[in-house]
Amino acid sequence: MLIVGCGYVGRRVAALHRARGAGVVGVVRTAASAGALERDGIEAIRADLDESLPALPTRGTGIYYLAPPPETGTTDPRLGAFLANLDRSGQPRRILYVGTTGIYGDCHGDWVDESRPANPSVDRARRRWDAESRLREWAGKTSGQLVVLRVAGIYGPGRLPLDRLRRGLAMVGEDEAPWTNRIHVDDLATVCVAAMDRAPGGAVYNVSDGHPGNMADYFNRVADLAGLPRPPVVRLADAGGTLSEGLLSYLRESRRLDNRRMLRELGVTLRYPRLEEGLPASVAGGD
Repeated sequence: MLIVGCGYVGRRVAALHRARGAGVVGVVRTAASAGALERDGIEAIRADLDESLPALPTRGTGIYYLAPPPETGTTDPRLGAFLANLDRSGQPRRILYVGTTGIYGDCHGDWVDESRPANPSVDRARRRWDAESRLREWAGKTSGQLVVLRVAGIYGPGRLPLDRLRRGLAMVGEDEAPWTNRIHVDDLATVCVAAMDRAPGGAVYNVSDGHPGNMADYFNRVADLAGLPRPPVVRLADAGGTLSEGLLSYLRESRRLDNRRMLRELGVTLRYPRLEEGLPASVAGGD
């Protein structure tokens, strides 16, 4: 297996494969990241997806593509360069792309399944939709299979808003917070491996724990478990000078994710189906 962007999620995916005796190669950008993989017994390749790529061991393999798009723009040329490199490195049998549910845009709190048309409303989601589109074009031109995971907000040890809470930064109140969706990183890794193993080519899955909440409640729960003050409340109408534009873009979208296709077709059992189970384990895991 080749994991492109073998970081927070990818290292957990790699561990699951290694536990089964499978070989894994992780592609990372920095020497520090490569060293971390090698200490875990994972073969590492350093490559900058924004520069000239070396030949990678892609022919006939399964690829997890977890690398994020660039931070600006509406397209993902980083993925485009990777796909172009496959003509030299060799075509894989399957690419599993870890994307985002942000491609659905604001759904006004509706339940959303995979048949919902894409309607990205901000550039971060437009970049992800461009990536999905590029991958579908690749699958149409080659014999390779594509599986797309549209992933909710990822949380887990080291991926909690503890720094924000310690700094006492504000959040909107629960009465104004939109519906949001989450998935524990360990459950996401399990879903990734199940999808690589047995999802049909062309499949798309919403990946969430299936129990939507709201962002203010999430921040309050984390604060309570970590023994930190809850964030001060700001009204959404007054938040322009207080909350970052990135956070405001999330607060302007509301949807509840239907994860039944994921559970039914991939046959996974989530270890942390609710925040009540996932957050205590995550806080105990440290920063």
